[in-house]
This record gives sequence, structure tokens and C-alpha cells, in this order.
Amino acid sequence: MTDLSTTPPAPSRPEEPPIDRSVLAVFGQEPVGRIPVLDVEPVVDGGRRPTRSVVGELFSLSATVFREGHDAVNATVVLTDPDDVEHAVPMTQVNPGLSHWEAEVSADREGVWGFRVEGWSDPYGTWSHDGPIKVRAGVDVELSFEDGARVLERALDEVERPPEHRAVLDEAIVTLRASSLAAEERLHAGTRDEVVEILAAAPLRDRVSASPTYAWWVERPLALTGAWYEIFPRSEGATQDPQTGLWTSGTFATAAERLPAISAMGFDVVYLTPVHPIGTTNRKGRNNSLTVQEHDPGSPYAIGSADGGHDAIHPDLGDFDAFDAFVARAREEGLEVALDLALQASPDHPWATEHPDFFTTRADGTIAYAENPPKKYQDIYPVNFDTSPAKIYAEVRRVVQVWIDHGVTLFRVDNPHTKPVEFWQWLIADVAVDHPDVIWLAEAFTTPMMMRTLAKVGFQQSYTYYAWRNTAAELREYVTELATETAPYMRPSFWPTTHDILTPYMQHGGVAAHLVRSALAATLVPTYGIYTGYEHVENRPRPGVEEHLDNEKYEFKDRRWGEQVPGRADLTDWLTTLNRIRREHPSLHWLRNITFHEAEDENILVFSKHGGGAGDGSDRDTVIVVASLDTAAVRESRLHLDLPALGLGLRWGDTFVAHDLVTGGRWTWDDAPSVRLGPGYGSEQVHIIHVVRS
Repeated sequence: MTDLSTTPPAPSRPEEPPIDRSVLAVFGQEPVGRIPVLDVEPVVDGGRRPTRSVVGELFSLSATVFREGHDAVNATVVLTDPDDVEHAVPMTQVNPGLSHWEAEVSADREGVWGFRVEGWSDPYGTWSHDGPIKVRAGVDVELSFEDGARVLERALDEVERPPEHRAVLDEAIVTLRASSLAAEERLHAGTRDEVVEILAAAPLRDRVSASPTYAWWVERPLALTGAWYEIFPRSEGATQDPQTGLWTSGTFATAAERLPAISAMGFDVVYLTPVHPIGTTNRKGRNNSLTVQEHDPGSPYAIGSADGGHDAIHPDLGDFDAFDAFVARAREEGLEVALDLALQASPDHPWATEHPDFFTTRADGTIAYAENPPKKYQDIYPVNFDTSPAKIYAEVRRVVQVWIDHGVTLFRVDNPHTKPVEFWQWLIADVAVDHPDVIWLAEAFTTPMMMRTLAKVGFQQSYTYYAWRNTAAELREYVTELATETAPYMRPSFWPTTHDILTPYMQHGGVAAHLVRSALAATLVPTYGIYTGYEHVENRPRPGVEEHLDNEKYEFKDRRWGEQVPGRADLTDWLTTLNRIRREHPSLHWLRNITFHEAEDENILVFSKHGGGAGDGSDRDTVIVVASLDTAAVRESRLHLDLPALGLGLRWGDTFVAHDLVTGGRWTWDDAPSVRLGPGYGSEQVHIIHVVRS
């Protein structure tokens, strides 16, 4: 973890120059500062939104810092913790020509932090550079030694130091003024490592100039790293009468019996689709059909009936006591509960009669149903947030609190991009005041600007375009964007499939596609999710669309958990292995630490992860993932690995032991190993390699 123990010393207070801020303001300018500090990053929307991280997440803060002339300049990051205590982190000049400075920082606890960059003139740095040059050239020798002694005297007088450090500087001052000693001995006294280290830790700083202080929101680790598992509670334990074909719904009690298996696979979150009463008006039948049979259960997203709305539970599932028991069982199994928040209503929702102003009324007096052309949702009324915003905001906040009070700690928000951004900004902030542990996942498969803005205003996580990025080039480009450009505010959640999405790659790729896409989702980014049934390679599409046939949104499913079904795949062990690897290797817990390497076959993707966390052992952990994206043929290729980027002190020409965490195999690799991957080789559609120094 970043050392946060050093408080920045008080800067000297020279006379302020006569700069009239009002004159600058006429031309839209702010004072640049005596020591210009520019281009501070990462800053979100010019500082109007907070930079985001989780506890222990390392990231780089950078700025451009320079000054006129040849005197030494330096820079410090000042972090302000939630108790308003300041902590100094020295910056390093990584590109002198461009005056670019960086520091790696992390936070050791949750809360709203702040950071600023201070540029300052470095008297000791100036002397330690110029003094030795003059002395060795025989120019102003005694004057140069006296200048050095006076700088160190100022460092003693103006900066608080422990007695042992004061003694070192006192000795250096005496030696610098000892004209009877050899010049090199006197220079050594003023420039030796111990003196440099003391002044680096608590420097003498002149003409300190500060950037604005920027907000930094630090959250719990699950906001960045976790494995989600989605279920429809009514299907868990549902049974079908073999004679009549009629279904009996699962309940919270039967769904709870599935929790040990979900936990045993290594998941962190169990995500429930809506559990509320379902309307009957315009109810949809199987596969979103307008033809509904008497016993079709309807879509759980058509929320609301005579039994209640968003603050009620479907009577088939149980009551709030049963829900509380489900949450308690989940916690016993080490799982947190996420609930779908779908802000829409069936025509039978109490809102439709009690608050018709929550919706859009058409010219004929009817309420408009939802459409996403060519899809039509006649069973759903979308909420209009502009008709009665005060009442709608208050009602949604009340509903959210109901579920928080019953143990829900995460919300997967359905289609947040169809609601006002300012509403989400307010809601998430209002909840966070009293419940900072609540996490929000945006299900917004929409334009990049909307997805990014939802993240900027508060959503901790976002679904992404991962499902549609299938080539190595597409994945490299997209994940690089996520790990760099948007990482200060947007945290991706990768899902190979959802209850709404079954891409052609997953439809036609069979077991191989399910192996590789789950492995990449679990290792490219820190958070990923699996929709139940993935274990059984459920990949039959509804003709003409990227959806599952016999979609669970419109009917019950009995997946016959625990039964051996001839010819049916079972990837339970594979998912368990992926989650075990994720837990055991801290480098996989972070987003910004990815490096892509080259493969001669463009159908093979290769990347590594190293470091990324403070004090978690990730600096000693490197994982390489090599995946064949071809689900139809075996591929052989030579890789080209950037060995220094693997960390662990590896250099060009070194070798290392590549330990396959899936098969247990071990090989000696250099920077150009060869691989053979593909279907028919069991789990070797993918290598997940732990790098071990030879």
C-alpha cells in the first residue's frame, strides 16, 4: 500500500506577486501559479465528477510540472483522507523533456478522498546539481560549499524532523564548512545517500503552487472485483406434472437449496431477476408471443398486479420472511444478494391506478406501452420521469430502501439508459449517504457516451460490449480502452451470455465457445457474470434473433441440477476452476494492470496481468492467458512475450516455468514459446499460466 504517513511540510511564504485575478477572469483565465501545475490526471470531466477506485487499487496520478530557468523543480501528490488528514506522496519525473511527473497511489479505506498536485522549487536539488559541478571546476568553491550549508540550515529550521535526521544534517553542515578537509569529502557530506533520502522524505520546498483539489471516491473491493451468478428464483425448484404439463413454481425456499452449489463454484454474488407480482393484462406467452396460454407465468419484468408492485413479492415465491431466510442462507454460503431493479410497470401495477401521472398518456387516453423497435412489450408501461418527478423520485427511493432493509446489497438496474441520468446521479448518491456499501450495476447496452456518463454519475459497474467483441483485435482494442481511458470511473462486467443475449458466436461455437468466453470474461477484467444454464451449454437460439429459444423470461425451467443427462455438457467443474484461479491469484483482481502480447496466429489472444494492488501480493503474481478464439479447428502458433512486462524481474533472454493452472502442466518458456490449442483438447481451448521464475 502507498505510504501515507508523511505529512507535507509547510511551504515557505514569500511575498505574493501583484496578480489581479479579476483581470485574468475577463479573459477566462485562472492564475497559472508560480510553478505551473498542468494536465493533472486522472480527472473526470474536468473535476466535475469524482475519480473512482476501490480500497487497495493502485493507479498512477500524473501532471505536467515545470518552471522557468535552470533551478530544480519537484512535485508532490497530496492525498486528503475522509478525516481531512493530508498525506504526501513524492512524484517522479518520468519524462524530463515533457516535464511529466507520476506517482502511484492507493487508498487504505473507503470514503470520499481528495487529491491535488503541488509543484515546488527545490533548493536542495538545485544545489546538489550545481554545487558539485562548480567545485570540481574550481569555480566559486568556498561560496558553493557555503550555499550548500545554508540550504541544509534552512532544511533544519523550516521543516520538522526527528532528532536522528537533524543530527545527520548538522554533521553535513559542519563538514561542508570545514575548509581544512578535501573538497570531495566535503561534497560527499552534503550529497551522500542518507542526506538525499532525508530531504526526499521531508523536502525543503519553495514557491509551492497547487492544482485544484479533485474528488476521489473510494469504494469496497466488490465494486471492482467479483463473480456474479444469475438465477430466475421461480425456476429453481420448479416442477412439471408429466401428465398435464402444468408447472409448480419454485419458491425462495427451493431456490435457497441451490445456493450451496453456487457458492461451491466460487461465486460471490447471486443475482435475482425481479421477484415481484406479475401482471396479467397483455401477458406474454412463450418466446415473447402475444398468444398466451392459461398457465403461462408471464415475464417477471411486467411488474405489478393486485398483489402489489415493486415493494411486494410474487405470492408463488413466498413472503418477506421467506425472502429474509433466502438472504440469510446466501450470507451463510458467503454470497451477497443482488436484485433486479426494473423501473417499469404492468398495466395491473398499483401505480397505473394510483399514479397514472407516472406514465405517458397517448392522444386516445391510453397509457403507452414499452417499445424497443422491432421489439414490442405490450405487457409493460415505461415510467415517464418528466410528468411528476418529485413523486416518482420519492417513490423509487422508498422502494429501494425496502429491499436494502431486507438485506439486498447490490442492484442490477434494467435499462438505466432509458431513464434520466440526473435521476440516477441523485438516487445513487442519496442511497450512498447511509448505505455506502450498496453497489449498482448498469444494464445499459447502448451508446458509449450514455454508458460512460452513467458510470461517471455513480454506477459502480456496467455491462459492456464484450458479448460482441469476438476477434483478438476487437478484444485487445476494447479491453485496452476499458483498462486505460475509462478506468478512472467505469468498471466493466463481462457476461458471455445473459437471459436476453445469445450471440452467433455462442450459438454456433458449442462447448469450445463456452469454455473460451467464460475464461476470457473471468480473466480479462475483475468482474464477470454467468447466467444459469451456462454450465449445460444452453445455446439454442430463437430463429432470427440473438436470444435463447424458450426464453426463461416467459416460462419455467427445470435444469435437473445434479442429474447426469446423457449427451449434456456440464461445465460446473470448469467454472469452479476459473473462480478458484481468480481467488488464488491477486493479479486477476485488478483492471488497469493488463498487458497484451503478440501471437503469430491472429486467432489466438494472449495477455498477462501483474501487480495492480497494494499489499495484496499481486506484485509477486503474474498470470498469462493464451486463448484460441477458433471454436472449429486446432491452432498452433508461436507467441512473442514482452518478458520485462511480466514483472518478477524478468529480462529479455530469461526463461521461466509456465505452470498451467487448469491442467497442472509445466513447461519452460522463453519470449517465443509455441502453443497448440483448440476444440477436442478438453479444457485446452485456453492456457491460464502462472509465471514462476526459473
